[in-house]
Amino acid sequence: MSKNKRGLFGLALVIIAIAVGGAGCEFSVGTNSGSSSNSNSNTAANTAAANTAPANTASSAPAAPKNIAGNYEANGTNPDDGAAYKADLTVTQRDDVYQFSWKSGGNDYDGVGVQNGNAVAVAYTTGKDGQGCGVVLYKINADGSLDGKVGYWGENKMEVEKATRKSGTDLEGEYEISGKNPEGQEYKGNLKIKKDGLGYDFMWSAPDTLQGFGIRAGELIAVGFGGKQCAFVGYDVQADGTLDGSWGGRGVKKLGTEVAKKK
Repeated sequence: MSKNKRGLFGLALVIIAIAVGGAGCEFSVGTNSGSSSNSNSNTAANTAAANTAPANTASSAPAAPKNIAGNYEANGTNPDDGAAYKADLTVTQRDDVYQFSWKSGGNDYDGVGVQNGNAVAVAYTTGKDGQGCGVVLYKINADGSLDGKVGYWGENKMEVEKATRKSGTDLEGEYEISGKNPEGQEYKGNLKIKKDGLGYDFMWSAPDTLQGFGIRAGELIAVGFGGKQCAFVGYDVQADGTLDGSWGGRGVKKLGTEVAKKK
């Protein structure tokens, strides 16, 4: 994460599970960033893929990611105890990111999400705005490097980050990072990743320190940050537009789940 943004959210980051009746989510990973009422107006539908197929071939350019904006009915279970809940979910596109807003059990939850293909990652908190929460969705490359998309609640532009491994095995280890924040300013720093239960602890230094907790799904890992008030959700976008996700945090023995279908 960028030096400037780290200063906004402080040092502590813990992904926590929302209590029974709260908004939950299964896990995948994606791109979406919550936004305040002063956010820019929603963008038009996602731009189609620009690349054209090579001459004399039948192949076509990769399809653009689905635009996930809309109203959903969500059904899920809480981490560990598996208690069931229902929620109404509204997903609003805010330029590069998405705002996620749940209503469940008389409570409001709001957050920011980022999307990478058919994966969406969201960080959220209680209330009608997700102030202070942020999320990173990394793609794990064959050489062990990480390409990340970062969303901050209240920012309509994404941050991008590259992490290059210096030491370690699998996902754990030390990395050099470089990136560009939503204002277009470049930054450099270091990242340490350590296995912790069902997920991974992330510690960024650029040079300010920020901690996060992430869950891996195949070649993607979604990481939430912003303090103990922020929870985390990861979704897979299905062919019919359904959001199929997992959620939880440090210390849970079993992840919660959420399936959200468009109304």
